[in-house]
Amino acid sequence: MDWGQSELLSPVVRDDEVTVAARRRSKKVAFPSPGTGSPAVSQVTPARPLLRNTPASLFRQAVTPKAPDVSSILAPGIRTPRYTHTPRNAAGSLNLDDSDWTNSLYTSPVSGLDNTSFFTYDITNLSSALLKEDDPGEAAAASLFPEFLASFVKHSSSAVFDLLEDFQTLCQDKVDMLQSVVLRAGQNSKTAGVRWLLQQESCTWRLIASLYRDRVQLALEEDMMTDLIVPSESEKVVVEQLFQHDAVIRQSQLVVDWLESIAKDEVGEFSDNIEYYAKNVCWENTLHALKLRRKSGTAFTIPLVTELDPDAPFRQQRPLADLDREDDARLLKNLFTLIRAGMTEEAQRLCKRCGQAWRAATLEGWKLYHDPNLTSGSLELEPVEGNPHRGIWKACCWRMAEEEQLNRYERAIYASLSGNLKPMLVVCESWEDCVWAYFRVMVDSLVEKELMSSGMAHQEVETLPREYLEANWTMEKVFEELQATESKRVLEESREHYHTIQKFIILGDLDGLLEEFSEWLMASKPLPSHLLRFMAHLLLFFRSLGLALKEDVCVDVLKAYVSLLIRDQQTDLVASYVSQLPNELATAQYSTFLETINQPELRPHCLQLATEAGLDVAAVTKLVVETVREQDDMEFTNHNQILETGTTKEDQRKIDVIDWLLFDPAHRAEALKQSNAIMRKFLAVQKHDAAKAMFSKVPEDSMREIYCQWAGLGQVTPLPAEDENAIREHLCIRAYLEAHEAFTDWFSHSSSAPQKPVPTSEAKFTERVANEMREKEYQALLSAWSSRLDVLTEDVKERIYNVLLFVDGGWMVDNRQDSEQDSARSHQMAALRSLCLPRLCFLLLSVLQNSSRHQEALRLADIVSSDQHRLYQVFSKEELRRFLQKLRESSLSLLDQGLDPLGYELQP
Repeated sequence: MDWGQSELLSPVVRDDEVTVAARRRSKKVAFPSPGTGSPAVSQVTPARPLLRNTPASLFRQAVTPKAPDVSSILAPGIRTPRYTHTPRNAAGSLNLDDSDWTNSLYTSPVSGLDNTSFFTYDITNLSSALLKEDDPGEAAAASLFPEFLASFVKHSSSAVFDLLEDFQTLCQDKVDMLQSVVLRAGQNSKTAGVRWLLQQESCTWRLIASLYRDRVQLALEEDMMTDLIVPSESEKVVVEQLFQHDAVIRQSQLVVDWLESIAKDEVGEFSDNIEYYAKNVCWENTLHALKLRRKSGTAFTIPLVTELDPDAPFRQQRPLADLDREDDARLLKNLFTLIRAGMTEEAQRLCKRCGQAWRAATLEGWKLYHDPNLTSGSLELEPVEGNPHRGIWKACCWRMAEEEQLNRYERAIYASLSGNLKPMLVVCESWEDCVWAYFRVMVDSLVEKELMSSGMAHQEVETLPREYLEANWTMEKVFEELQATESKRVLEESREHYHTIQKFIILGDLDGLLEEFSEWLMASKPLPSHLLRFMAHLLLFFRSLGLALKEDVCVDVLKAYVSLLIRDQQTDLVASYVSQLPNELATAQYSTFLETINQPELRPHCLQLATEAGLDVAAVTKLVVETVREQDDMEFTNHNQILETGTTKEDQRKIDVIDWLLFDPAHRAEALKQSNAIMRKFLAVQKHDAAKAMFSKVPEDSMREIYCQWAGLGQVTPLPAEDENAIREHLCIRAYLEAHEAFTDWFSHSSSAPQKPVPTSEAKFTERVANEMREKEYQALLSAWSSRLDVLTEDVKERIYNVLLFVDGGWMVDNRQDSEQDSARSHQMAALRSLCLPRLCFLLLSVLQNSSRHQEALRLADIVSSDQHRLYQVFSKEELRRFLQKLRESSLSLLDQGLDPLGYELQP
């Protein structure tokens, strides 16, 4: 419905379905729900609509300018209206006579819970377990986290404003559901607090959708030719053009509409049959008293009015009957509540039902005058719209608002229609109410200035105060005035998180908003989880519009939200939000998350989510392994005393972390490199069991897989130097572990030699036979043991020599020098040579000497001193001294055997 088609043209939203519903002669007046097919959802609106489906707006009209097709941004296939009011199921049924209206319109965390209506869905199936939760509100609203992600993903490539509508709907559904939880679980402050937060979030999404539809469309139209402003003799056309070209007044009106829509939601169902109002007669108790006095001729002890015209109480300075005064006070409170909710038409109908049609008429005079016959050129006369004497009406409204003898709500009613701020603020107790009053006055002032500049203002307007006519209202000034208010409640509410966000959204000050976000994140008190979720998705929405934002603050908010998801074990959600961070930071954040995943069955799922989110899985898994293996800052130096060589929990964690690189065969080369790095540290501290466990983690076909992948790429050149060196290092470690295992087997066997039986002295024949049997058994065991020892000796000697004489340059020496330099790895490999090779030499020397192979022991000196292998370079001076001392012992043993010091027979 536009201005030209409106029947009443009040400053209320002319929602067709509201009007139809309100005119029903039924028991109740019901307002539309999301499922009633409201035109707010289904109707296509022109490029510059003046909010036809929003709550009431003074000076609203429909304008259809030429505009570009913005469907690619706003919505596929339709022209999205600037603001879509999405009514909801009434969360509260407001009794306008028994409760303070300001408390009803401002829903605090602990208020507004008693007077509630039934919801459209069945709440009887609500889980009793949920109601027994310590914090049922958080538990019930926890599903918002995955639901928001699902909605974000769903609309990632479609209209961004559809996304906002989904966000608002999700929040409002949870608000309605939490209301039922509060009713069934009792007055739980936590649940009520969560409900209030979600209610504020829903309202904020509604505001963002309203304002940014207009701002986006305005940005799209900036480069287009705009229609010229044509002089007009019609107030309506002048104001139409003002709303068309002035974004400030248009967006200020959107703020008014938004605040009225919130109040309208809180009003809920309004009774059509109010028990203390007369049906058709005004002031029936006073009328009855006057009739009795005329009939009886007696005088009243309390003087009453003698006439019943609307001005009689004020003119005669006489009261009405007590019951009529009470009813009048309640009626005025209810009327202002309806006007505050943008429901002026319903307020007029209420006046008529209560026998005060004259009061309904006073609410009608705000309409702008327009005579279509002056410009239509039609031979048929068309009805004239609006009030030709609007100036007189407005001046009268202003004076009535200034009259202190009138009821404060009556003064506020006429103040709201004439732009008189102070009487409105008297009854505005909440932050929302005060913002509504200021913005309503600002719109009224800007419209009046436009009419004055066009020369169409009435002379009566000049009788209004100079401060009103010369006021220079801006959005910034409104909030400055609010900060200077004397109301403690308004000041406290202005500091609430969502009201702060709403302020910056209205001002369009994104830098200021992000500064607030930064301060909140640095505060010692953690932010509510749902507020942090809202902040993250708000920034993602701004990003989707291409708005310039402070990147560091955006990153901090997203990091905080990711940390929250990790803390709450929202495993399936983390990857999608991490992907919104810069690449390097995303890799670091997701790797930190993967470190917390201890369940092996979840690991492939997390990597799949990362792949779907577009993360660099190879970089992520590599960083996870590197982070875990580098957690201890162990130095590669000679450890004289190894206190603990067993596998600790931290060691096992390093062993298990390599699994991240084994899920995808494409990462096999990296897995080989990382496992080598972990085993180098284990070998340095002689944790051979841990090194073996790490070695067994690497699939046996890893080297073949690496060569196959390289060949699969169509490469005919050798492997990259890094991969080839990693394979060689892996073989070096295997050779060392095999040598150590062989020595362990030899040592274990050599320590378990059979014990020679001790014969008994002066034994009898049977005992001597038993001694002989034991001796034969011992000799057989000793022979088998010696044979096995010889085999193990040969095996350990061979495997140790495999390490000492490792081919192509030596053990732990890279074969390819054209790889990228890794100083840490080079240092560790050189250190391992100095730690492990002397140790193996001493082990081999011990094996040979214990096996009486002294001549072979002496030959070890030739190998150590050989310039081909240069093993002497890895020995320290102390180790060489000990090594020579051991060789001296072998030489002495050979001399004792009648051989020369090198084991050869002496020549005569």
